[in-house]
Amino acid sequence: MSVSAVPEIRVRPSLAVLAAVVTTVVAWASAFVAIRAVHAHFGAGPLALGRLATGAVALTVALLVTRGWVRPTAREWALVTGVGVVWFGVYNVALNAAEQRLDAGTSAMLVNVGPILIAILAGLFLREGFPRSLLTGAGVAFCGVLLIGFAGRGGSAADPLGVALCLISAAAWAVGVTLQKPALRRLPALQVTQMSCVVGMIATLPFTGGLIGDLRSAPAGSIAGVVYLGLVPTALAFGTWAYALTHMNAGRLGVTTYLVPPLTILLAWPVLSETPHLLAVAGGAVALLGVALSRRR
Repeated sequence: MSVSAVPEIRVRPSLAVLAAVVTTVVAWASAFVAIRAVHAHFGAGPLALGRLATGAVALTVALLVTRGWVRPTAREWALVTGVGVVWFGVYNVALNAAEQRLDAGTSAMLVNVGPILIAILAGLFLREGFPRSLLTGAGVAFCGVLLIGFAGRGGSAADPLGVALCLISAAAWAVGVTLQKPALRRLPALQVTQMSCVVGMIATLPFTGGLIGDLRSAPAGSIAGVVYLGLVPTALAFGTWAYALTHMNAGRLGVTTYLVPPLTILLAWPVLSETPHLLAVAGGAVALLGVALSRRR
């Protein structure tokens, strides 16, 4: 009886982690499309505040229901505060501003230099090392992302400021993950996500006036888009990311997000009328190959 129970213990966490990774990737892909869909009615800062405020409320309710609070140490408070300011705050404002200038697919491609930076920072500061399979997979996947980016531009030059803002978002993401990983060693994933989201919301409070003004003039559909960004790509997806990060190292988990650009382009096709190029399809296939290579042992 004890022998038959062992396989169940091994299989269930793997399936749960896989489900968390898939949820995160799909939700984050939809975020690029949703941001682009509402950008005409919400400024970069106000949109970040609206998204984080919605996410903070949802995560706080979930945390109260589960009663999973663990008292953080001073070091854990510092780590989570860093995650909230850099990843939840800076990342969202910079990405929103970038998508005022770039299409969803190109933005997703540029931001996804983040996993390369995550792998480097994790190898340097989290002692995860630099496995050959990780570096090979990251390189191949990044080539696929570049193909998607070239296809997304359609021959026109990308806005330089938009590109710079996407790279700032990528750097903020990488720093945030590097800070988040040690905080998750003792604190529950839901708690870390909730605390980070609240800190990010506080950091974006200077945009309160702009958010109020945008809410007054925005149509119902755009307001619903902000609520969606807060509930799904923020509250749900950041939570599932944190859960997966407690069971995977940061470098390998970061590489799985190379699936976000091809999914973003597929979603943007019907929603934003951004038709994917054949080169984008080829790039998506290369990105998938890179993810597979990075997961080899």
